[in-house]
Amino acid sequence: MTAAGEYVDVVIVGAGLSGIGAGYRVQTELPGKSYAILEAREALGGTWDLFRYPGIRSDSDMFTLGYPFEPWRDAKSIADGPSILRYITETARRHGIDKHIRYGTKVVAAQWSSAESRWTLTLRQGDAERTLSCRFLYSCAGYYNYDEGHAPEFPGVDTFSGTMVHPQFWPEDLDYAGKKVVVVGSGATAVTLVPAMAEQAELVTMLQRSPTWISAVPGRDKQADKIRELLPAGLAHRVIRTKNILFNVGFYQYCRRRPQAARKLLTGLTTRILKDEKLVAEHFTPEYNPWDQRLCAVPDADFFKAMRKGKAEVVTDHIDTFVPEGIRLKSGRVLPADIVISATGLKLLAFGGITLEVDGEPVNLSDRFVWQGTMLTGVPNFAVCIGYTNASWTLRADLTSRLVCKVIAHMDRRGYEAVVPQPQAELTEHPLLDLASGYIQRSIGDFPRQGDRHPWKVRQNYLLDSATTMRTNLDKTLQPVRRTAVLSNA
Repeated sequence: MTAAGEYVDVVIVGAGLSGIGAGYRVQTELPGKSYAILEAREALGGTWDLFRYPGIRSDSDMFTLGYPFEPWRDAKSIADGPSILRYITETARRHGIDKHIRYGTKVVAAQWSSAESRWTLTLRQGDAERTLSCRFLYSCAGYYNYDEGHAPEFPGVDTFSGTMVHPQFWPEDLDYAGKKVVVVGSGATAVTLVPAMAEQAELVTMLQRSPTWISAVPGRDKQADKIRELLPAGLAHRVIRTKNILFNVGFYQYCRRRPQAARKLLTGLTTRILKDEKLVAEHFTPEYNPWDQRLCAVPDADFFKAMRKGKAEVVTDHIDTFVPEGIRLKSGRVLPADIVISATGLKLLAFGGITLEVDGEPVNLSDRFVWQGTMLTGVPNFAVCIGYTNASWTLRADLTSRLVCKVIAHMDRRGYEAVVPQPQAELTEHPLLDLASGYIQRSIGDFPRQGDRHPWKVRQNYLLDSATTMRTNLDKTLQPVRRTAVLSNA
């Protein structure tokens, strides 16, 4: 338990995929620094421990979602949730990171004092509150609200005689064998649930208001298997990781630069699987272009295979109202349902919902800009971990953790008490996450902004970031003042 008045050099918020990676970087690149990982829940793993719905899996390959310092050894490239949780847990244990985790410890507020050049954190542990101070605060809590998901108000839902479920809070005892299931939504969660539940349910219907881009991908990487046969584990991991990074960046750039060609490619692949052009045109050809929203990956085409077997269907329509026996659509059709799953998206929460103050003044996040995708204007010695929207989260997360370590080491060499980003010229603001997805658009106004040029622009290009982030010349961009150095965009 944290004693009042205790001090550590670096506090990491969150013991999920990012937090464990950050712990590894701090202890290896800042030897001698004390650190603690504060986790609000009673277990590590973050998303991969919280979500327990059927079929839960990554939509990124594990050679890039995994850590660069810890080879992924399992067979499947697109892995299930329990396998990912086991990987995170074993990584934390193997490197002794688990000894630095304090469970059941939620950071509710953080106050920065320029006079003392440190943060004082208010921690909630059960019904008790206590404090902890640190020199540097690093939020690896992501941007999802773990306590509640997005729950739209469905008309007539009180009349429904069946069971309503939200994937974020999946009941352990839910029996869907032989039942009619309707999954409302068409994002990654929905396309994961449909094939997983179709194995036991009578019929699973995915109800979408409009189509989403869905792409079949191999569940197992045969090229990776061959490379792992020929090379030692560590070297094989690096080679496969590089291969997959190049492919993913290349495909994303192809989609953005040649959207019509990408549309034709994706619809062609789906038509080849389903063998029904009309079905693909009606339910799997969105109005938006590929990667205007995140692409949904389905390993081994399991989603489409469930449809071909007659165990699943897709309906594109709007909900008129719930009725006792299911859902009545605007078209007048009634979808019978024993269970309705509201896979309507997640709810965003900026950096764990911590209330920040600097010298007694509340920090309004929406007034701040992000430097290098890592630190915020006007907030000293504070960093956030923001993953890519077009690639594996861990790729940027690890770069961010390494940059945080570089900044702290630079402060020590120069004798700086604190650093804070400060642009030297006016910036044109843009949303932090530039995707059209509904769950992002609903809440992005509460987040910091990105600028219109480097280093204030949050790029979605790992190749560029990997080539430049760790080469940032802090002697040029860190301008010392009495107790604070200033990160500029010079």
